[in-house]
Amino acid sequence: MEEEYNDVLIVGQITAGQTDLFRLLVGRYQQPVYGMGLSFFRNAEDASDFSQEVFLKVYRSLSRFQGRSRFSTWLYKIAYNTAVNGVNRRKEYRSLAEAEFEPIDGDTPERLMIRQAAREAVLASLQELPERYRVCIDMFFFYDCSYREIEEITGFPVNTVKSHVFRAKKLLREKLKGIGDAR
Repeated sequence: MEEEYNDVLIVGQITAGQTDLFRLLVGRYQQPVYGMGLSFFRNAEDASDFSQEVFLKVYRSLSRFQGRSRFSTWLYKIAYNTAVNGVNRRKEYRSLAEAEFEPIDGDTPERLMIRQAAREAVLASLQELPERYRVCIDMFFFYDCSYREIEEITGFPVNTVKSHVFRAKKLLREKLKGIGDAR
């Protein structure tokens, strides 16, 4: 909550003329916006261009931020709409879960292989979900958005969002049943 309060203060200062403070917002939200770009465009160059476009739109629209939602929700809605409008309809959404695999310090080779195999099983299962389920579950788990925020970002009614997240979790649970049982 404190971070959100800071966002609102920063936005107020920027709109009052301290435009150099916009770098604070970019620094705070650059990674999630870039991640969303990778989810939609699947390459670093397009994701980078997407991020620049989103932050330009956010900067130009700051005076219209009214604080009725969290700043992050407002920004993610701009990012989501920019991505949906910019992506070729034949391209498919790619989950943020598909980001590069990073080993954890202290992983043994055996543990690393187990984690990699589990990750691959989850990714394969995610790919089988309908795109609308993947978008909702990504926002819920990787962007820490509430159902209402996902509704605001995607335009899906809140009950549809809840249903998509519920069904996605159920499908993933079914698809991943038995993974990790063999010890």
